[in-house]
Amino acid sequence: MVKNVPSSPQGQVPEPRPEKTGWRKWLKHLPHLIGLALMVAAIGVVQHELRHLRLADIKQAMIAIPGHQLWLGVGCTFLSYFILSFYDRLAVIQVGYKQISFRRTAFAAFCSYVLSHNLGFSAVSGAAVRYRLYRNWGVSSFAIAQIIAFCSATYLLGAAVLIGGVLVWEPQVIPMAGSHVPGPVLTVLGVLLWVGVLGYIGMAFKVRTFTFRKWTVDLPSPRMAVMQTVVAAADVAATAAIAYVLLPPGIGVDYGSFLAIYIASYTAGLIASVPGGLGVFDGAMLLALGPYMPAPQILGVVLIFRLFYYIIPLFMAGIMFAGHELFLRGDDALAKKKSRKQKTPAAVRIRPSQVVRESEADFSVAVATGTVSLCGLMLICLVLLDPVPKFGIVQAGLFSAAGSVSNYLLSLMGVALIGLGIGLSQRVTLAWRGTLVLLVTAAIMTFLRGNTVLVPVMLGLSAFLVAPFRACYYRHARLLSEPLSASTLLSLLLLFGCVIALASRHGAGSWWQMVFVFPASGAARWTIALAVLLALVVTGRLMWPGRIAVRRWDEAAYTEYLTLDHALPTIQDLQPDGFVAGEGGEAVIPVRRSGTFLVGLGDPAGAQQDCVSAIWRMRDLALQDGLKPVFWQVGKPFLRIYDDIGLSVWPFDDGTGLHFCYPADDIALASKFFATYKGTRADSPAPAGQ
Repeated sequence: MVKNVPSSPQGQVPEPRPEKTGWRKWLKHLPHLIGLALMVAAIGVVQHELRHLRLADIKQAMIAIPGHQLWLGVGCTFLSYFILSFYDRLAVIQVGYKQISFRRTAFAAFCSYVLSHNLGFSAVSGAAVRYRLYRNWGVSSFAIAQIIAFCSATYLLGAAVLIGGVLVWEPQVIPMAGSHVPGPVLTVLGVLLWVGVLGYIGMAFKVRTFTFRKWTVDLPSPRMAVMQTVVAAADVAATAAIAYVLLPPGIGVDYGSFLAIYIASYTAGLIASVPGGLGVFDGAMLLALGPYMPAPQILGVVLIFRLFYYIIPLFMAGIMFAGHELFLRGDDALAKKKSRKQKTPAAVRIRPSQVVRESEADFSVAVATGTVSLCGLMLICLVLLDPVPKFGIVQAGLFSAAGSVSNYLLSLMGVALIGLGIGLSQRVTLAWRGTLVLLVTAAIMTFLRGNTVLVPVMLGLSAFLVAPFRACYYRHARLLSEPLSASTLLSLLLLFGCVIALASRHGAGSWWQMVFVFPASGAARWTIALAVLLALVVTGRLMWPGRIAVRRWDEAAYTEYLTLDHALPTIQDLQPDGFVAGEGGEAVIPVRRSGTFLVGLGDPAGAQQDCVSAIWRMRDLALQDGLKPVFWQVGKPFLRIYDDIGLSVWPFDDGTGLHFCYPADDIALASKFFATYKGTRADSPAPAGQ
């Protein structure tokens, strides 16, 4: 439960935060360095273990897994995600929103964890999903932040209990550390983890609330702390069981030992923050299970585990979320139709797709990026996954004559999809269009050439998941916004050269087979490898969003601004440095730099349909310049928009009905800004809607 505590901002002129110097400057990069080290080590392990391995052996190992074991794996997957649903259920009860149904919290938990499992950076990607869904269900931004923190703490409690057990009882099965670190040291670490969990539960008996400035947070009760620990431990145990039931019988690994191996491998992948722990998790499993079973069987188990726990749930979550969004839009259309029939005018009408655009994009864009990247990897590896077309529709002509070339072309299309995924992650319109074209083209090609029906279905389904969210992709690509710049022209020239080089050296397989497998001259191998790598980099650069420019604030701009609807007549007293226009150029926001902040002065002025995009562009400009966006002297009509881009609202206490919107994670500096700026604020009429 969150309560407001009355407060009065005090302070002087806000000072920018001092830049970190010395070792502190590099300390923030430590997690990335650890992740990179784990990735390099994993690549070395995988390369060492697979140097004499044949792909046919892995396929045979997967086929050899009995059907009843596969069904047990499916059952454990359902059990794992069912337990996961209680993370969010306990969280909403804790923050005082227990009226939200279990069905909704289970949906939020499933979508958020599927996304974080597949994309990595779970604290970011899972938070985006929860924010999108819970805001739509009426949960406040601060309560959502509590839910996210609660779920993270829940996982850490369960992981600490199980990892502590592994370190105390089975330290020898931990990859690398088990054979190189003394047993007593690992035992002490395990006991310390248990002490930390007991300390968390014990603290719940004495500390029940925590206050920070104007917020008071209710901390979990002892009963809730115990439930957090039990749910998280059961979740990790059920997830490990998915892979355990797929192991061949009689290999000499009991469930307790395998649980230790799984936790160590999963933790390594989590620390690396790569999507799905790709490479790191697999390398750790290969290393730990190597003494018990051959490498083909290990990889067969890992691949099926990934299929059950990562890939299939990702597509399910995408379909469910797409249905959820279609329902919202249909409901809004019915409400609008009913409003017209009843002739009830609205002072300000903003489409829900605009109101939730930022939070919606955080989820749907992240899902699209992950799905499209997976499709790209599938096309690159298609020659391994489905090398011989079996159900060809076209038996003669183009596909029969150029069947081998299609492998090469599809593998290049996979690289292009990964490059477009970079643009999708930045919400670029051109990347969205190019992705749809490539997905549909690849689906048609794989269908006509006779690949297993699952391949074109997955490609077509991915296009279906991406297509409805056109509104999430609102940025212009650098290719279109800066077409004549030197960097863009150079990038186009390099891309054209890569296409020519790749087109002149096609072969019977994929591009990577020509580099690593097929006999070829060193020059040919290097040409193809460098062309593919350079094409990927150039595509990503061309798909990167163009820079947002601040237009000059002069007498002409001031005169034109005063002609717009909802303009502040005394804007000159706030001393703007420039202004940002909306996508259509019909609405503007005067802006001013102040320390580490980029200040939007008032609500957008101009055409209603372009006002919301002006807010988004001002936010993007702040991020582009490394500043924090704040909005000063705004009214009620767009408070939901400011909330959705991650800002908290601070109402003025002078009866004007105006507000100050600031970053929720920087309330201390924002309070100083508020106190300083309020002293110099010009009196002006309230914006539209007051």
